[in-house]
Amino acid sequence: MADIINLLPDNIANQIAAGEVIQRPASAVKELLENAVDAGATEVRLFVKDAGKELVQVIDNGSGMSETDARMCFERHATSKIETIEDLFHIRTMGFRGEALASIAAVAQVELKTRMHQEEIGTYIEIDNSVVKKQEPCQTAPGTSIAMKNLFFNVPARRNFLKSNAAEMRHIVDEFIRVALAFPHLQFSLNSNGQEMFHLERGSLKQRVVSILGQHYNAKLVTVKESTDYMNIHGFVGKPETAKKTRGDQFFFVNNRFIKSSYLNHAVMNAFSEMIPADSFPLYALFIDLDPAHVDINVHPTKQEIKFDDERILYAFVQSAIKHALAQFSVTPALDFELDPGIQQLDALTQPFTDQKKAQSSNTSIYKTFTHANQAHVIDRSSNLLHWKELYGAPADKDKDLSPELPPVSTASVIDERWQEAATDQKVPVQVHQQYILSQIKSGFILIDQRAAHERILYERYQKALSEKPIATQQSLFPQTLELLPADAVLITEMLPDLQALGYDLEPFGQSTFVVRGTPADIQSGNEQASIEGLLEQFKHFSQELKLNRREQLIRSMARNNAIPAGKALGTREMQNIIDELFACVTPNVSPGGRFTFISFKMNDLERMFERGA
Repeated sequence: MADIINLLPDNIANQIAAGEVIQRPASAVKELLENAVDAGATEVRLFVKDAGKELVQVIDNGSGMSETDARMCFERHATSKIETIEDLFHIRTMGFRGEALASIAAVAQVELKTRMHQEEIGTYIEIDNSVVKKQEPCQTAPGTSIAMKNLFFNVPARRNFLKSNAAEMRHIVDEFIRVALAFPHLQFSLNSNGQEMFHLERGSLKQRVVSILGQHYNAKLVTVKESTDYMNIHGFVGKPETAKKTRGDQFFFVNNRFIKSSYLNHAVMNAFSEMIPADSFPLYALFIDLDPAHVDINVHPTKQEIKFDDERILYAFVQSAIKHALAQFSVTPALDFELDPGIQQLDALTQPFTDQKKAQSSNTSIYKTFTHANQAHVIDRSSNLLHWKELYGAPADKDKDLSPELPPVSTASVIDERWQEAATDQKVPVQVHQQYILSQIKSGFILIDQRAAHERILYERYQKALSEKPIATQQSLFPQTLELLPADAVLITEMLPDLQALGYDLEPFGQSTFVVRGTPADIQSGNEQASIEGLLEQFKHFSQELKLNRREQLIRSMARNNAIPAGKALGTREMQNIIDELFACVTPNVSPGGRFTFISFKMNDLERMFERGA
């Protein structure tokens, strides 16, 4: 019988390994930036073209390589970081497995220029599909320049799996930001298609955070710093008002390596509980330092998922450090967030309850009714509405005698009359707690969730706008300039054609800046920036939580962002419009996210509940 097991050729083995390490252009960006940091660079420049599909180039002023090392670095498992198995458990550098450059060379065309500072001549190497095409001396600046061209040119099937340029660029920006945050003492820049997106000077961690996330965070960061013999933590968390609906501004680093940990994220969320809504996520950039022997970073090819020997200690430490920081900076809540701010301004709360006011209140018939023994359930039917004013301390209108015009009436009858008036006219809906709309129907009544219902209405309106008739644009009298983070600017650029059909008139205006000339006609003017920023947050939320195409994400985001919020008072006409438009929808019973928009109550159900048949 013939032997059937063969060793894979090196170029195929390299491509298989590359499938784990280099999944997209951003993967190469991460590896090349980390190599530059490990080389001791103080300045690192990243250049990309066509979202990295055509070019990813990193130039650094690090130590450079000798001629032999320049050639060896492209071999599989060639590394300067590990000599013994024990070294694997004391790693403090970024790259160490010797897979990155070999993997890049297996799926792209690579050009390397490198020179050590003490040498006068450098080395130039050109590699194509893992094969060295050229190696020769060259003139080059001290340090290393490595360019990856035409990613996946030799694996067309994998190139077809890459996303749009905007999507791939967002991944590149994410990787760039993670490395730049980890090393604020180094200078970083990012240039895309000839335009500089980032230029980050050396500075403190706070300066780096603010320069990446935006100057408006400068006064909204709380310092976190705690030290123990086992581990240290330092960094920043955002004040509660900076919390967003997406996880975008959340960064954990362990020994300066960016990691993803749902466990540690849960510790942060617990520290912020009762301070932010349950569906919001706080901003944080936190750095944990501990002995590498307590960490296993070799559990995933990207090294972003790691294991700790005792996660419970870390969880408790992170949660405690953040709570202590928030308390120290007096960020913890001092007011009950459920209390209406308007109520807090009433005289009953802001002015002392004097003996005179006590005497006045105790003499009213309503006070006596509720304080007499066994009389708490009785309402004095001889009292009139004037007594309510006495109870709350409001002076009676002495110029106008109301008593002849108001017959004796009980409180219960006043409420009953109002409801009867609404109930007798089926066209008069009633708002309940500024969240729900109650409307009578022939068989009983329905209770409508005003936000969910309006979200469904807007969703179908936007859906129709993209497929049939675009929404009218309301031109701004004074166009606004919108400055966005580079990653968000990439996102908006990708959505511009669809945004135009949905009523937005946006025009690029230089680096990460747009001019807002108009907004959808049904959105209140003067709130353009908040509207677009809210739309971006919702879009990123859907991008992370659901696997939807871009258009579906966009219209769901706009519907949720522009829907009437719970807590907004509505007039009769507004409520009736919502009812009419909801039941004109194709799918009126659920919101785009699947929540019920209304619940119906049948008369026979009500009669059974009140035991009318007994």
